Parts: sequence; structure tokens; C-alpha cells
Amino acid sequence: MSSATAQRLTAILHREEEVYVAECPEVGTVSQGDTVEEALANLREATELFLEECPQPALAPRLLTTFEVSVA
Repeated sequence: MSSATAQRLTAILHREEEVYVAECPEVGTVSQGDTVEEALANLREATELFLEECPQPALAPRLLTTFEVSVA
């Protein structure tokens, strides 16, 4: 019997042509969907399946921020 534990991971989304692409940088999983919600649900499923096969040590929380660049 396995005991599931919840982990909070990062999802980065962007629009690519006609779909939303979602990726989890901590694990390296990527998925897509027609909507943001579908892309996130597919990413969650892909990440859960990946972690079942390739368990990872406890992941440290990521610091997410933004920054500006000058473009000529």
C-alpha cells in the first residue's frame, strides 16, 4: 500500500499556435491542451505518471520572479 504525498510544483504556460503548452521545470514534464485548464490537467497527469516511475527526492521550492530587458 502506498501513501501519496502532495507536492507543490511550478507550471509555466505559453501559447503555441493553437494550443497552450504547460511545463513543470522541477521535473521536466511537458504537456498541452486547448485551454489553460486542460493544459494544466494534462501536465498534472503527466507529472504524476512520471513521478510514479521515476520518484524524485524532495524538491526545494522555486522562487519565481520577472525582470525587464532593454531591446533596441
